[in-house]
Amino acid sequence: MDLKAVIAGVGFALMWSSAFTSARIVVMDAPPLAALAVRFLISGLVAVSIAAALGQSARLSRAHWGAVAMFGICQNALYLGLNFVALQWYEASVAVIIASMLPLVVAAASWLIFKEKLSWLGIGGLVTGCAGVILIMGGRIGSGGVDLFGIALMGAGLLSLVAATLLLRDALPRGNLLMIVGLQMLVGSAVLLPVALALETWEVNWTWRFAAAFTYTILVPGIAATVTWFWLVRRVGPTRAATYHFLNPFLGVAVAAFVLGETIGLRDVAGVMIVAAGILAVQISRRAKAVPPA
Repeated sequence: MDLKAVIAGVGFALMWSSAFTSARIVVMDAPPLAALAVRFLISGLVAVSIAAALGQSARLSRAHWGAVAMFGICQNALYLGLNFVALQWYEASVAVIIASMLPLVVAAASWLIFKEKLSWLGIGGLVTGCAGVILIMGGRIGSGGVDLFGIALMGAGLLSLVAATLLLRDALPRGNLLMIVGLQMLVGSAVLLPVALALETWEVNWTWRFAAAFTYTILVPGIAATVTWFWLVRRVGPTRAATYHFLNPFLGVAVAAFVLGETIGLRDVAGVMIVAAGILAVQISRRAKAVPPA
């Protein structure tokens, strides 16, 4: 067993999952789009600077620049922008459950739209994961914990990221990964900044809690998680690395409960376990397809 890869995979999942909790804290004290635009500006400049120091180049072809721009818009501006707006009213645990569906939705769209083969294990994982989400959301909607508007915002953000993942998966350049991520962040900042200036009042409640959460959001999910992910992908490959996404529902809900005191019931625990099992099944089936027999 590759212990370093396991530690990196669990660490990445924890950093990724904790981003929703820190974002929830940030948007309670600052306008969401403005905060996200500033976060992307700082994270992007740091990532580009590190990449340049490592010898990575920002010289891209016109096609690659187009792919970077589109991915920056879909992932950073739309996906995270809509999630940040929704987090003003909805709990971090709700956001992380919906965001955790990304591997399931990508697998389902690849199967239905692009006719990629999916084993019975993968199909069972899709059904299982969806059942877990329905179990959780059904209980929360019934109790008034969330409403359809918030789910629609988060769902629209998720679909924008799925579309970018599927349509641009072969369009992004293969090298200079940290530089590419930094440029995508700068694109997200450039798109969000005028929207924030037009729609939001830039008033911030400067508390230690906000400062800590905002700094954490920049350094940990924004930069450290990205670097960890790239290292993990190079170490074990993208298919094996993606298997760690099954930890996201567990860790995201746990962090939200521990830091924010969000209430987690038995129905939520059962749903999270079902969602995680579905994600794991889908990732194992895709891993088996990606690794040909000897």
